[in-house]
Amino acid sequence: MYSWLTTRWPDLAGYAAAGWSSMYALLGLYWTVGGDGFPFGPAGDDRRTGSILEGTPVEAGGPLIAALGLLGTVVAVAMARGAGSGRRSAAMIAFGWTAAAALTLVIPDYTLIALVAFAPVLLVFAFTGVPGPQDGIGDILYWHRVNLIILFAGGLLWAAATLAYQRRRRAACGHCGRRPGSGDDGPSRRTLLRWGRRAVLVALLAPLPYEITRLAWFFGYPLGITRDFLTMMQDTNGMLGIGLGLAIASVFGGVLTHGLVSRWGEVYPRWIWFKAGKPVPPALAIVPASLVAVVLIPAGMMMLRGATFQEGWGLRLVSVPWIVWGVALGVATYTYHLRRRGSCRHCGQGVPTAAPGRTVDA
Repeated sequence: MYSWLTTRWPDLAGYAAAGWSSMYALLGLYWTVGGDGFPFGPAGDDRRTGSILEGTPVEAGGPLIAALGLLGTVVAVAMARGAGSGRRSAAMIAFGWTAAAALTLVIPDYTLIALVAFAPVLLVFAFTGVPGPQDGIGDILYWHRVNLIILFAGGLLWAAATLAYQRRRRAACGHCGRRPGSGDDGPSRRTLLRWGRRAVLVALLAPLPYEITRLAWFFGYPLGITRDFLTMMQDTNGMLGIGLGLAIASVFGGVLTHGLVSRWGEVYPRWIWFKAGKPVPPALAIVPASLVAVVLIPAGMMMLRGATFQEGWGLRLVSVPWIVWGVALGVATYTYHLRRRGSCRHCGQGVPTAAPGRTVDA
């Protein structure tokens, strides 16, 4: 199944985006005629999100969602069929990338990065129950938040559909993006490694303010916040521990990020004895790194929108650099992908993959 999807995704992405858009158009119509569950309307404190659409009245949001969903369905089907040329094609590509950016980077909040960070814990909670006042996983992943995850998934589908259509219009390979006979495989691997190292350095520095403040709070120093706010967190069971855990996860992520420009990111090191010396599958690094890069940006944008100094600069302002972190991680991941992609299995174009861990000119 996985092999079939990886082979057919350029042909299927447009239809998948059309199916998602039609589903959401029907939801918009349902909410317009008075259906329950409109996910952006005013909500209580226990069901509120940090989405940019939070508080939108259903009278405005429902019809707009229905209209955009219907338009998206038409555009996505046209993309899947390879229709359009000239200005019409350019307009469809612009619509596709706008939809992808809005759904993945602008509308969501920190829910996605929290889900990534706490996925192992949530898996345990599903069997043991959630400690504290929450009444099960439903009090953490309630509909307003699940809706943001659905929107994010739709954005990924739109990105895939638009990329596949754009490559088709350029007469390029749908899988690697190379044009037949171009003879250009992009920058040399040495150049890509240099760019990747710079991006990794930025990705390591960007979360430092967040990590330092959370570490300071755990040990009782009100860095960037008021003493009263720190006392409140100390009196709330597990609150400082969660902050420390996220800071440690951030540092651990930084260590893994370094693998994008290190030999051990291409060849399993000796301490992984059952794989030592074997090439690391590129997808093992690219997929999780790409996901984290994308979910960091909306979380940082949410913090930027809600930045306040009422309780001190350390509460939200230190998380704004997550935007830079996400972009830098995305650049580092993309350069890693270009260095390791080698010749395309589908069109045969490109330079064969270099020896793992070595940097040569393409």
